[in-house]
Amino acid sequence: MSLLSRLYTGTATIAAAVTLATAPAMAQTAASDLRTALNTTLAEHVYLAAAATEAALGGRAGEFKDAAGALDANSVTLSRAIGSVYGDGTESAFLALWRKHIGFFVDYTNGVAKQDKAMQDKAVKDLIGYADDFAAFLASANPNLPKDVVAGLVRSHVVGLKAVVDAQAKDDWATAYSSLREAAGHMQMIADPLAGAISKQFPEKFAMR
Repeated sequence: MSLLSRLYTGTATIAAAVTLATAPAMAQTAASDLRTALNTTLAEHVYLAAAATEAALGGRAGEFKDAAGALDANSVTLSRAIGSVYGDGTESAFLALWRKHIGFFVDYTNGVAKQDKAMQDKAVKDLIGYADDFAAFLASANPNLPKDVVAGLVRSHVVGLKAVVDAQAKDDWATAYSSLREAAGHMQMIADPLAGAISKQFPEKFAMR
């Protein structure tokens, strides 16, 4: 098991338990609880994604499968949180769209592993395009989320995780871990505005208490 996986195992178990307990009741929580749950889930997404890419680059197929499974479970948890506010239809659409960007990161990681520049470039192009699609989706659900702002935040997420993968591929672990911390911390810039926009959209559900 890699160092990243060993470091992550303990914190992931706690974080997942907190998120899973919170997300189904999201519509009944106060604004602060919503913000905490989204921050937890989105930061976990970054750490699990990095665990999966590290395993893939290292050729550890079994570990990659387990990390990818945990990453998808995190995606389901996040989609349920969104669905608890907007309904089952939005939950399903969100999950499909969220999984799409993970697939693009898999493509990028495979391109790096194969040293296939064309494959890498296509994956990056797909990820940048995804930022606009994801931003449009959120803006259509919540008028308090400006499309351009959301797209910029998602692009920063893409750039941050790309830096992690690139450093992992070079065995530059100092850069990989510092980039990972930065990428995980950046998710607060997505989670906080999303929680605030939802609270503003549904003040009767998310009044501070």
